[in-house]
Amino acid sequence: MNRGPLFNGDYRPHFSGHETFPLRYGWLKKAVDTIRTAEVDKDNVSVFTADDAIARFGVGKNMVASIRHWAIATGIVEEASNRPKTTPLGRQLFDDGGLDPYMENPSTAWLIHWQLCSYPAKKTTWFWTFNHYPTLSFERDGLVRSIIDLVKEREWPRASQATIKNDVACFIRTYLPRLPSGRTSHEEALESPLTELGLIRSGDNHHGLRFGRGRKASLGPGVFCYAVSEFWRAHSIGTRTLSFEALSHEPGCPGRVFQLDENDLIDRFSDIEDTSKGLFAWSETAGLKQLVRNFEFETKDITTFIKSDYES
Repeated sequence: MNRGPLFNGDYRPHFSGHETFPLRYGWLKKAVDTIRTAEVDKDNVSVFTADDAIARFGVGKNMVASIRHWAIATGIVEEASNRPKTTPLGRQLFDDGGLDPYMENPSTAWLIHWQLCSYPAKKTTWFWTFNHYPTLSFERDGLVRSIIDLVKEREWPRASQATIKNDVACFIRTYLPRLPSGRTSHEEALESPLTELGLIRSGDNHHGLRFGRGRKASLGPGVFCYAVSEFWRAHSIGTRTLSFEALSHEPGCPGRVFQLDENDLIDRFSDIEDTSKGLFAWSETAGLKQLVRNFEFETKDITTFIKSDYES
């Protein structure tokens, strides 16, 4: 039986908005800075739709729309009544003097990946691929067909085959660097910061694609604890324990989103009491593997977990 937010009756799919441009280096910082300048100047219009938006951002109209899309989809910016403002997470990361304004620490890319693939509201293809796709190897056309089948099954409106194909193409370019060629520089080949995570790779002899499942040395314990907390709050906020099965296999869980194998998860959970300073504890009693939560969501700012990955 299919489960998870994509199969809720009130879920609304989202396959567009990026204008076919994957997230690029510098865009989230640019969004935060431009909004902050507008707030200081007390502008009363959205920086993304203002007449001078192209001049403000220094890119074309379609790229302005794409920057807006990615800033909102990653949770760096939010909009109310068409007025954008930076979120606490956006300011924490990308403000001048923030933790990592220029995305030099790999923990930032992991965090942005988590924001895209654990919340399906803006990124249906992203959530579906990392949380539901049934095999480790796949091809573009197969992924497109699986999403078309999902659309038909769920009877979702306004999702044409062409739109889904464009969305899948953008998804792949977000995670898979293009091979440098005579027309493509090394920097252009690495157009998205998420390509450095190695989550999607070319298959053998560059035939097809495959998930980069297994240990993730660059995934910091702080971002991991933050992801565990976010999943817990969304999945089962009232419980004090959460099973290993849920943390490794439920849609939207850290195991699926980060493509971690069970051995790596066990190692991370075995260390989590130390890395979380006692806020989590790992229990293996009578063959039952589960995580224990020793704090209340109402009184804990879980973004503080993230800071530990930047302290060094």
